[in-house]
Amino acid sequence: MKHKKRSNFSNKLGFVLAAAGSAVGLGNLWRFPYLAAKYGGGIFLLVYLILAVTFGFTIMIGEIAIGRKTGLSAIGAFEKLDKKYTFIGYLASIVPIIILPYYSVIGGWVIKYFVDFISGNSVKAAKDGHFEAFISNPTQPIICFFIFILITAIIVFLGVEKGVEKVSKILMPVLAILTVGIAIYTATLPGSIDGLLYYVKPNFNHFSIKTVVAAMGQLFYSMSLAMGIMITYGSYMKKDVKIESSVTQIEIFDTCIAFFAGMMIVPAVFVFNNGDSSAINAGPGLMFITLPKVFNSMNLGSVIGLLFFILVLFAALTSSISLMETIVSIIHDKLHIGRKKATLIIAIFTCIVALPSSLGFGIWSGITPLGMSFLDFFDFISNSILMPIVAMLTCFFIGFVIKTDAIAEEVKLNSSFKREKLFVIMTKYIAPVLLLIILVSSILNALGIVKI
Repeated sequence: MKHKKRSNFSNKLGFVLAAAGSAVGLGNLWRFPYLAAKYGGGIFLLVYLILAVTFGFTIMIGEIAIGRKTGLSAIGAFEKLDKKYTFIGYLASIVPIIILPYYSVIGGWVIKYFVDFISGNSVKAAKDGHFEAFISNPTQPIICFFIFILITAIIVFLGVEKGVEKVSKILMPVLAILTVGIAIYTATLPGSIDGLLYYVKPNFNHFSIKTVVAAMGQLFYSMSLAMGIMITYGSYMKKDVKIESSVTQIEIFDTCIAFFAGMMIVPAVFVFNNGDSSAINAGPGLMFITLPKVFNSMNLGSVIGLLFFILVLFAALTSSISLMETIVSIIHDKLHIGRKKATLIIAIFTCIVALPSSLGFGIWSGITPLGMSFLDFFDFISNSILMPIVAMLTCFFIGFVIKTDAIAEEVKLNSSFKREKLFVIMTKYIAPVLLLIILVSSILNALGIVKI
């Protein structure tokens, strides 16, 4: 059976912006700031940065190189390299299938607040109980996540170069400008200096194993690692694009967005909570409960709030695009179903599977698997269990099955591999140990044995 030529990103810029678009998402804008505040501010930033340039670099190099070397998405890539390890590709492919539905529910929440601010209802959005009333409603959140999934599907439907790449080239620069602009504004607010110092100045008294575990967990979420996305995007990468420099640029972009997101939020919460950082531990509530109140207290707050939720919507869409693109690519590679038909199938599947995560805050709130809401349960299974397992297996596969030389060879096709020694040491020895720590601590935390 003759297959169509595989789609490609047109150039390095297209690949970097699309991959950065995948990495930059809701994890950067609400998860990173509250984790930074909870685990010591500046010391969390320092640990995260060290892990990003070592562990994050290693996993991303390996996944992108596997994708480009094989020209296939996760399942096909592992199968082509060694059929006995095809199961790693299947495990990696399960992750985006689990994440996309509940991620779309949160994306629907973003659309709701975007509509609130653009329609002039920012004061209403800042009232106590507004968020809770919305997510417990049986119909409004469903309509919102349907819209979010539709937008995502349309972009993926258009394909790699016309859809994913073109949209990323527009959204990513806008996202960066908005993030930096709002962060600078927040830093100028009276009383923000205490929050700013807490956020950027490392305090080693706050360092603990929990800091490392939290930073490692955030790295997975933030950089789209161990879920087949970077393998898929690597398969679209042309052979003349330099892998190492591309990964470096993706890391810089992703880390900068996360940093400025924290700079946007942490000082503002200090300002409007009389120096108390406890409000930042609200997780999703930080964005949907606390920040509307912050914007409501500012001059031109409705305008700033609108810009912020535009930013968040952009970030949510770029990540959902990568999640759906990865699943579509898997279906195309394994079942030889065309892009348009595969996109439609995944969109319908996502709408159905997303229902429990949405209704779990309303009429299904009494159903709590492992004592969690449906959304938290799916997040736990994907981010805390499957992703560390996939990453560990990938490190073993690269280090001891196909050997690190196979990856280095792909990286060196058109450039030197400057950090090859770091890559080898991290892949074989250090990364697997860190991943095991994350996995064990996550399970112990879920069981209530150890609180992380």
